[in-house]
Amino acid sequence: MSATYEVNNVSVSTLLGYVQGGIIAIPEIQRPFVWDSTKVRNLIDSLYRGYPVGYIVTWKSPDIKLKDGSRSEGKQILIDGQQRITALTAALLGQEVLNSNYKKVRIKIAFNLRTEEFQTSNPAIEKQDEWIPDISTFMKDGNVNIWKFVDDYSKKFDMDQNVVNERINKLQQIKNISIGRIELGSMLDIDTVTEIFIRINSEGVVLSQADFAMSKISVNEKYEGNDIRKTIDYFCHFAKTPVDYENIKNSDIDFSSKDVFRRIAWIKDKAEEIYLPNYTDVLRVAFTYKFRRGKLQDLVSLLSGRDFETREYREDIIENSYKLLREGVESFINQSNFERYIMIIKSTGAIHADLIRSQNVTNFGYILYLLLREKNIKPDIIEKQVRRWIVMSILTQRYTSSPESQFDYDIRRLNAAEDINAFIDEEISQQLNDTFWSSILVTRLNTSVASSPYWKTFIISQVKMGDRGFLSKEISVRSLIENRGDVHHIFPKDYLQKNGHNNRGEYNQIANFAMLQTEVNIQISNRAPIDYMQSVLEQCNGGENVYGGISDMATLKKNMAENCIPSNFSTMDVSNYDDFLKARRVLMAKKLKEYFGSL
Repeated sequence: MSATYEVNNVSVSTLLGYVQGGIIAIPEIQRPFVWDSTKVRNLIDSLYRGYPVGYIVTWKSPDIKLKDGSRSEGKQILIDGQQRITALTAALLGQEVLNSNYKKVRIKIAFNLRTEEFQTSNPAIEKQDEWIPDISTFMKDGNVNIWKFVDDYSKKFDMDQNVVNERINKLQQIKNISIGRIELGSMLDIDTVTEIFIRINSEGVVLSQADFAMSKISVNEKYEGNDIRKTIDYFCHFAKTPVDYENIKNSDIDFSSKDVFRRIAWIKDKAEEIYLPNYTDVLRVAFTYKFRRGKLQDLVSLLSGRDFETREYREDIIENSYKLLREGVESFINQSNFERYIMIIKSTGAIHADLIRSQNVTNFGYILYLLLREKNIKPDIIEKQVRRWIVMSILTQRYTSSPESQFDYDIRRLNAAEDINAFIDEEISQQLNDTFWSSILVTRLNTSVASSPYWKTFIISQVKMGDRGFLSKEISVRSLIENRGDVHHIFPKDYLQKNGHNNRGEYNQIANFAMLQTEVNIQISNRAPIDYMQSVLEQCNGGENVYGGISDMATLKKNMAENCIPSNFSTMDVSNYDDFLKARRVLMAKKLKEYFGSL
C-alpha cells in the first residue's frame, strides 16, 4: 500500500452497504441529483454488459486524538463518484432522489428480458409484460419468487427457461460487479488531493477547496455539520431561485422544521442581484471573518482537528472549529447584516451587479463589515470605511491575483491593528497616493476592454455624483443603467472606421465611451464631433432642440464636465482623436479621485 493511495476493487453491494452504514460518507447527499434518467440507464447497462464505469475516489479523514488520549478513526469521504453511487442507490435499492426542483422522485429502470435492453420506466413500458418495470424489485432476496417468474415468463413469451434464468441471474449479479476504488491516504493535504483528483478525472474537472470543505462539513454528525452545510446551500439557492422554497421546505421536512431554516427564509423575498453569493462565497466570508485566516485549505485542516504547531489531530480543535464556522455562517445569513451590507454597496453608486464584477471584492467587503461590527465601530464609520475599501480594492485590483493570500494578509493585519480605523486610512492612502491618481490610473484607463473595472468604476462615480447622460438635460446615468441604457462611442465607431481607425482596440477605447440615450446616439449617427457639436451649440443659442434637450451653455458645460469631455471637444475631428483620448483619461482620473474623496 502506498502512503499516498491504495487501489482496490469493491462490489456494488458492498459499496452501497458502506454508504448506508456510514463508512463512506456521501457529502451533500440532499443536493439535487444532476444526472438525467438516461445516464442512470446507461450506467446500469454498462454494468450488465461488464463495461468499465470508472473509479470512485475516497479520502480517509485523519484519525483524531480524543480528550482521553485514545484515537478515533476517521470516515471515508467520497471525493469523486457521488453521481454514480446516487444513481446506483436509486436504480438498485429503489431509493428516492431529489431532482433539480428539490422534489423527491423515483428513477425506475426497466429491463426487457427478451432483448436485454434497459430503459427508463414509463407508463407505456409498465403495461408491456415483456418488461421488468423496476429492476430494484429483483435486487433484494425474497422479493420475487424467481423460479415461478422464470417459468411464467418463458411460457408466456416462448423462451427457453435456461435463457430466462441466465438473464435474470446476470441482472441480479449487477450488485456483485466490482468497481475500482482509489482510497487516498489520511495524511495527504488538500492541495495534493485536489491535484490527484484533477489528474485522474477523465474530464479534468477542478475540485475546489470549497468543495472539499463542504464535503467535510456535511459528513460531520457530532457537531451538526450537515445542518451548517444545508444552511449555506439553501440560503444561496433561495437567493437565486426563490421559487424552489416550497419544494425544499416540503422535501426536507426535518431541516425545514428547525429554527435556522426560518432564519434563512427571508432571502427568498429579497429580489436582489447586487450580491448573489454561492456556497464558496459564504464559506470564504464566514471562515475569513471568524478564523482570521484567508486560505480555505486551512478550514479543511481545522475541521479535521489539525494542530498547526504539533501537526496532531485533536477533537477539541474540531469542536471549536465547527463552533466558529457556525457563528460565521450565522453572521453571514443574518438579515440585518446582509441588508445593511447591500445598502453600503449601493451607496458607492454600484446599483447594478454588472458594475462590480469581482466577487472577491464584495466578499472581502462583507468580511470587513462584519469585523468592524464585531469591534464595535460606529455605524457611520463602518459604512464609510467599507465603501472606501471596496472602491480601493476595485481600482487597485487587490483581489485579482492570489486572492486567498491577499485575504489572509489583509485579515491578519486588520485584526492585529491597535486602531483598525487608522490602519484602514493608512492602507488606503498608501494604495491610492498622488502617483496613482495622476499617473497609474491614467495609464490603466488606456484600454479597450469594456468590462474594465476602471470604466465600471467611472460609471459608479457618475451614479454616486448624480451625473446626467452625455448631452442629456434630464436623464441621469442612474436612470440609463436602471433602464438598461447603452454605452455609446463619443467619436462614432463608423466615423472612426471610415477614417482609418479600423482596429477594435482604437475605436473601442473606454475613454471614447459615454452613457448616452439611444435617441441621442441615433441623431449623432456617424458624424464627427465638430459636426454634431455645432448643432448642440446652435440649440444652446436658440436653435431647434435635437440632442437631449440641453438649451443653454451653462447646462452644456456642466454636462460636459460631468462626463469628462474636454472643453475644446466641439472643434475636434478624427485628426484630434488621440489627443481627445489622452485628455479625457486625465479628466476621468481626476473625477474618480474626486468621487473617492466623497465616499
